[in-house]
Amino acid sequence: MADTTPIPLSVLDLSVVNDGQSSAEALQTTAALAQAADRLGYTRFWVAEHHNMPSVACTSPTVLIAHLAAITAHIHVGSGGVMLPNHAPLVVAEQFALLESLHPGRIDVGIGRAPGTDQRTAAALRRSPDLLGADTFPRDFLDLMGLLGDPRTEHGLWEQFRATPAAASAPGIFLLGSSDYSARFAAQLGLPFAFAHHFDMGGTLQVAELYRTLFQPSAVLAEPHLIVTANVLAADTREEADWHSAPGRLTALGRRTGRFIRLPSPHDASVHPDLAEANRLPTSRVVGAIETVVPELASLVSRTNANELMVTSVAYDLTARIRSIELLAEHW
Repeated sequence: MADTTPIPLSVLDLSVVNDGQSSAEALQTTAALAQAADRLGYTRFWVAEHHNMPSVACTSPTVLIAHLAAITAHIHVGSGGVMLPNHAPLVVAEQFALLESLHPGRIDVGIGRAPGTDQRTAAALRRSPDLLGADTFPRDFLDLMGLLGDPRTEHGLWEQFRATPAAASAPGIFLLGSSDYSARFAAQLGLPFAFAHHFDMGGTLQVAELYRTLFQPSAVLAEPHLIVTANVLAADTREEADWHSAPGRLTALGRRTGRFIRLPSPHDASVHPDLAEANRLPTSRVVGAIETVVPELASLVSRTNANELMVTSVAYDLTARIRSIELLAEHW
């Protein structure tokens, strides 16, 4: 008989800044959402790295992870992700080794290779325009793995340096991506892979199949573990879901046309002249009453053969976001 057990649910949050909101208020919203996810039994709560963006408050995932882990009790807290080309592997390893020491068994290291910003800001972060490529990513990632207790090559930074003097446990390591590059790398290393389906870039089914086909078992993972992210807003009625999702549709249109705006209120979104165009934008987001949201997500899981579903929601009101994950936890 086929296994009908629902796969685990997790949450990804971007600390989006609402129109008229401060960075502090946006981060407080993230904290409240993490506590709700913890209470509801979600598996993970991940935060992302973005720089010099007017609409995103989280610039340092490790700092925010420390706070979130301290105010939750059970949920795994991690990065979705840390953009490794912006950082020295030893620094990232030290930060996560410290987090793991403080919260053993609850820390996830999600790693990406995109800059998480524009090229000018990336150059400032890396202190040289000559370092803007991701050519050293494989070597840097392997060094990070070795420093965190999982060496895969004969030589590396772990031979000379320690991320922490006396580790008793190690954080989980995940590769993130929106193309086949990271899928291939994760499969080669036998690591869990999180695919950014919520980016609306397409190719989800092909990349998922590629990861599973190429997967090589490792000491940390015997079988593939695929996390698929989805932009989800569930509500008690379709009308309520549409009302709260309109601001996110407008900001998505803005990103595609080079206008990075803060999240407007549902009322402001409802009278915005670009709303009709935003509503016509092709998207993979799942919005609606919970009775329709669950089957849509179940179809996504079935088509991708995902092992875990990670939801992210864009809404101006915290109550709407918490209600969305409450409904999903109840009906999944």
